[in-house]
Amino acid sequence: MAGKLILKGILDPKDAEYAARTGVDAIVVSNHGGRQLDGAPSSISALPAIVEAVGNRTEILMDGGIRSGQDVIKALAFGAKGVMIGRSFLYGLGARGEEGVTLALDIIRRELDVTMALCGLRDV
Repeated sequence: MAGKLILKGILDPKDAEYAARTGVDAIVVSNHGGRQLDGAPSSISALPAIVEAVGNRTEILMDGGIRSGQDVIKALAFGAKGVMIGRSFLYGLGARGEEGVTLALDIIRRELDVTMALCGLRDV
């Protein structure tokens, strides 16, 4: 998304609505992994209200809590257009370097495929 205006760290529907009204290209629903405020709501719990507030005016991405293919499908089902994955990359990197990152992503992709199949879906 080079050259795009992306607003990250939104958890409040009013903030998201204002951002969409001002013309941002994308909003990232994120509690920053709970690192800044451990009492902040989870990204997935904030996602539906933000999607409802914004509608189709801007792209919604979700960051935080994506550890499996099931987490990906939940975020997409709640209206995110995509997810950001960080911690799984780091675990893979720490365990096996570049090969571990690839393996971590492959595991999430396979879990997503299985979850979609169990839901009767062929395409996200």
